[in-house]
Amino acid sequence: MNNKYLFTAAAVLLASAMSSAAHAHAKLEASVPKANETVATAPKEVRLQFNEPLEMAFSKIKLVDGRGATIDPLKLAVDKDNAKVMVASLPALASGTYRVQWTTLTRDGHKVKGEYSFQLK
Repeated sequence: MNNKYLFTAAAVLLASAMSSAAHAHAKLEASVPKANETVATAPKEVRLQFNEPLEMAFSKIKLVDGRGATIDPLKLAVDKDNAKVMVASLPALASGTYRVQWTTLTRDGHKVKGEYSFQLK
């Protein structure tokens, strides 16, 4: 093998790796309450942990009850100790099924959204 071939192969591999990293999107890694969890005590907050730091100005969490009514968080913020965690303080919740709907923009400019459900006994 000649050096020109090795250099070209290395450049292609590097460009491919950089392209994959540039197109990565934030992913929800953990949540409290967890998806499909049944909890006995009403949660005071929803915590969503992502794999990338968040831009709170372009992020939100919405809670929807079983009747389809929206329950707005009392307060929404990024965790002061972890820029990858979004926290929504909740009002008192009644028993029932809830959907957590979220939207966020990561610092790399990618907007992502998702939802999951949990149940309160």
